[in-house]
Formats: sequence, C-alpha cells, structure tokens
Amino acid sequence: MKKLLYGVAYYDEYMPYERLETDIQMMKEAGINVVRIAESTWSTHEPQNGIFDFRSVSRVLDAMYKADIQVIVGTPTYAVPTWMVKEHPEVLAITKNGPKEYGARQIMDITNPTYLFYAERIIRKLMDHVKDHPAIIGYQIDNETKHYDTSGPNVQQRFIKYLKEKFKTTDALNDEFGLAYWSNNVNAWEDMPSVIATINGSLGAEFSKFQRKLVDDFLAWQVEIVKEYRKEGQFITQNFDFEWRGYSYGIQPNVNHFSASKPFDITGVDIYHPSQEDLTGIEISFGGDVARSTKQQNYLVVETEAQAFSNWTPFPGQLRLQAFSHLASGANMVSYWHWHSIHNSFETYWKGLLSHDLQPNPVYHEAKTIGADFKRLSAKLINLKKKNKTAILVSNESLTGLSWFKFNHHSELNYNDIVRLIYDELYKINVEVDIIHSETDNLADYSLIIVPCLYVASDELLERLNQYVYNGGHAVFTFKSGFTNENLKVRTSSQPGIIEKACGVQYQMFVEPKNVKLTNHSYDIAEDNNEVHTWMELLTPTTAKVLATYDHPAWGEYAAITCNEYGKGFATYVGCIVSSETMSEILIDAVKRANIWRQEQQFRFPVIIKSGLNDAGHEMKYFFNYSFEEQSFAYPFHESVELLEDVTYQNEEMIKISPWSFKIFEVKERGRTNK
Repeated sequence: MKKLLYGVAYYDEYMPYERLETDIQMMKEAGINVVRIAESTWSTHEPQNGIFDFRSVSRVLDAMYKADIQVIVGTPTYAVPTWMVKEHPEVLAITKNGPKEYGARQIMDITNPTYLFYAERIIRKLMDHVKDHPAIIGYQIDNETKHYDTSGPNVQQRFIKYLKEKFKTTDALNDEFGLAYWSNNVNAWEDMPSVIATINGSLGAEFSKFQRKLVDDFLAWQVEIVKEYRKEGQFITQNFDFEWRGYSYGIQPNVNHFSASKPFDITGVDIYHPSQEDLTGIEISFGGDVARSTKQQNYLVVETEAQAFSNWTPFPGQLRLQAFSHLASGANMVSYWHWHSIHNSFETYWKGLLSHDLQPNPVYHEAKTIGADFKRLSAKLINLKKKNKTAILVSNESLTGLSWFKFNHHSELNYNDIVRLIYDELYKINVEVDIIHSETDNLADYSLIIVPCLYVASDELLERLNQYVYNGGHAVFTFKSGFTNENLKVRTSSQPGIIEKACGVQYQMFVEPKNVKLTNHSYDIAEDNNEVHTWMELLTPTTAKVLATYDHPAWGEYAAITCNEYGKGFATYVGCIVSSETMSEILIDAVKRANIWRQEQQFRFPVIIKSGLNDAGHEMKYFFNYSFEEQSFAYPFHESVELLEDVTYQNEEMIKISPWSFKIFEVKERGRTNK
C-alpha cells in the first residue's frame, strides 16, 4: 500500500434522513479516506427473488469518488433476505440445537446448494454492476465468516465423504478413533450415524476440523468469483474475528485463520477491546499479531470500535492511542464500525463515530486529529515490518481437543486462557511475538518458541519441535502438551510423549491442586501469587534440572517446573497452571536464556514499546502509555526524531508521555538498536 487507510463502515441505507453530502463533508474533515459498503444489505440490493436494485451502491460510489474517498465493496452474503427463507427454508442451518430461525444474521448453511446459487447470483450481479467504478480499491468477502455450527444431513453426508478420503476403510477409522468404546464401531460407511450427539472426542474433534474446512472452502469459492471481475491493483480481503468474550479475546474456535486466509491478498481482522480504565492494548496487539502472522505481512483492521457501548466510550486521548496501537503492530488500515450510530434494531447502542444526533462530538473531533496525522505521517508509518525472534505456537486442534477434555470438571478455563496467560505476560515485558501454527516451516527463524497446551499434535510436529531445540532453539512447553496424536488418541507412552526428548521429563499422574504452592524455586514472586491451580502434573525428571517443586505433603517429591539442555538448545517444561506473576518470571528467564533480552525489556506495562522498520528501512519505536499516570524515563535508543512533534531526542535524554498518550520515534541511521 502507498498510504495509510483511515476508514469507516458506511450504510447510507440505514440513515434516518438524506445526508450523504453532509456525511462526506464531515468525513473529509476527519481525514477519512476509505469506506466499506454493501456487505450488510442483501435485502436492499435484491428486495425480491431476481429483482436487483443497486442504486444505493452506485449513489455512494459516485459521491465518494467525487470526494476522493476510496471504497471497499463487500459481498452481501452473510445476512439472507426474507424472501429466500420464505421460498427455501432449507437454506437455514440445522445445528445440534435444531434448525436456525429467521431474524439474526449468519443463520444459513454455507454448504446448501440453494443458498450458494443465490449467493453466487448476488455476487455476480453486484460485481458486474460495480466492476468498472474507479472509486473501488478492494473487495471484502462476506463478514466474520464461520461455519455457524451447520450440522444437518447434507453436512453429515459430506463429512462421511471426508472420512472416507482420509481413512479409506471403516476399520482404520474405528481403530484410530477408538470407536469400539460403547459399541460405536462403524462397520459400513452407509451405517455412519450423525455425529451431533457423539460422545467420542476424536470423532467430535474431527467434525469440528471438518467444519472449519467448510469455512476455508466457502471463502475460497467467493474469492474465485470476485477474481473474475476485480481490476489490477484491487485487493480481496476478509474481516476475520476472534473468540468473543464481550470483546475479541483469543484464537477463533470455528475458523483456522492460517488456512482460511490463504486465498486472500491481505488479511483483515475485526478487533474490539475493553476501553476506559480497562484499556491495556493487549487485545489490539494480540489480534494484530495473529493477522500479521497469517501471511507474515501487513494487514487491515477492517473493524474496530469508535464509541460502541457506554463502557467503551473512550477517555480523551484513547481513540488516538488505539488507532496508533494498531499501526504499531503492522496495520495499514484502521476502520471503525461504523460511521453513524444506528437508530433501530439489534445494534442501536453499538455506537459509531457519530452519536445518534449525527453531529460532531468529542470522539469525532479526536478522530480528526488521527486522520490528519495519518495523512501527514503516512510515508513514515505505512508498511511497518517486524522481524520478531519470539513466537507462540497455536493450535485450533488443541483448542477443540481441550474443549472435549477440560482441565478439570470444576473449571471453565479453556485453551485460549492459557494462550492469553502467556501472551499477556510477554506483552507486559515488551517482548513482541509472531503467532505460528503446526504447518509453520520456519521454526529456525525464532530464538524462542512458546508452546501452550499442545494437546493435539502429530508425531511429525513434535519431532520437528525436538529438532528445533536440538539445533539450538529455546522452547517453553506447558502442561498438556504432546498428550494425543492428531486424531485425539492418547499416546501409550509416559507423558509428555515424544517431547520427553527435548524436555527431559516424564509423568504418569496428574491431579487437581488444592492449597498447593510452588517451592524450591528462585522466582521473585510474592507469596500471595505463588499458587498452583486447576491442573498439575507430577513430573519426574530424566535428564532435566528441577526449577520448582510442589509445596504439598503428598506431592512434594515431584517437580513442577523443569529445564533441560538438549543438543545445542534448551527446553523449559511448566507442568502446572501458575499465576500470571509466576508465568512472567518463567518467561523472563526464557527470554534471557535465549539471548534476546533487549533495551525494551527494562520497561514494563503500562509503558509498551513496539518496533519495526518502515519503508525507508528506518527503525521505528512506538512508546505507549496505557494509564492515567504520566510516564517519565530516559530515552534508551540512539538519536531519534519524535514524529508527532518533530523534535530530536538524544540517547538518555528524558522524555515524558502524558496519560493515555504515545510518542513515535524514527531512529537516525547511525547504527541499529538491539544488535
């Protein structure tokens, strides 16, 4: 990209009165240079079966082009019109809870031939209508696409075909999934029952994997259609989302971001996060790291919050802080959902940049400063490149596997809780990371790889991790890693199975800890933060050194945390769920041992530092203050220009960062930092 994009979703169809020209004037004043349209309004574009009306699309395209605002057009396939369901109720997804009912979005079966017929037709009609319009810079496929738990008879038949192709025979299926249990053996493919009610974790997890593949196929199918129409230089993207906990939290259970993003030119994501006193920047950073890592390139923030709910209305300065936080992780676009606050229906109080009176407000005025700085500094800030030496290996299969076999019967902790326990503590000590996955082949590019709860893994992946350590890499493995193969079959060896080579430790028993703390360790942790909870493995070292044991009258002889030299490398194994303070200490040790401790690590949250190289090859340093307290410290890098104020700072010169504010430094050429 040649410039930073600053945008909004714009739905002229939702406006309570005519104000397109007024909106465009206000957008121009705010520095908005791109809008998203069309993906939410199928019923407007096709009010009756085969009757098409793209006047609203043309009207917005023409007006935006006249104003020199670029447009991303979305395919309107994620919210079906009433006439389709009336004529073809079979398009509604059948789930484990029964058929969906009309009203909400994303209620369709993305494999249903009738739905796909109408979806292709509206895509082609829309694309044919807009394909020559000069305002368009790119296309968005669908919206936050998932499989919506579609599980009906047609999906079950496709799943049987999938299993046939994978296992060839029912005997192989029965053996690998252990279907003899409770007489679940399938002795003929035509006898295969629906898996909606299965009690077999292997079969259930395989179905979840298959459902994620349905998303891959559906998105790739749409991309191929749009490619027939798009012009040279126009991109195709998708706005992936994350596990939702009232905000974007972790790896999406229903989509494999790495495989689903393959057909797209650039990855797009929707990132929503806590604000006000709860703004930490962690969700912005996590979502950005996932998006950037899918293709190891810059990405688009297709949606993020402007005001949204009352608990998300930003403090003064926070909208700017959030926008530049996205850039610091590698985003080339920041776009709000959405421009105006809606006056009816489900998202009435998911407020936009403008409130319900559609007039300028403090958030809008702050947006104007962002737009001006994006324009002024675009050449310096666009296409930020990162070369991180730390990675976290994530696994959709392990996420699914651990949803079948939880840490214990009393806990709601899931896989993403452990991923975020690790990610958050790295973030707080200013260690930037890539997010990698089981098919990542460049493990040797990283000095340190953290492997949280790799419950489901092939022999090949575990051997590659062993080899990574043996060749000189540093790894941190947590509990529950190496436990089952790729089909959720528990390995018959002592745990942690194959990675015992690298970790030098084994165990046979695991328990739910009660009143257990760590002892015989050197971590600098307060007694109140020394607890072990939810899950603990009773470790016996083979070649490993013990870093901590359990303070417990029955389990005190067992190791809790170990480290092991293996070949030229080093592996740490954490056999229990520890506090965030303890995890921070474990990770600090690992970063130091991997020899990637840098100047940034002298700082701690709420001061967050993000780094990278800009298009000119100059080193960029973002300093953020996520707090109400002014932060003051000596500048730790070479002579640099602070871009917002155009002031030069020398090494060790004192700088101050106001509450909920930031500074951006371009390091001068005389030698890179962090060497």
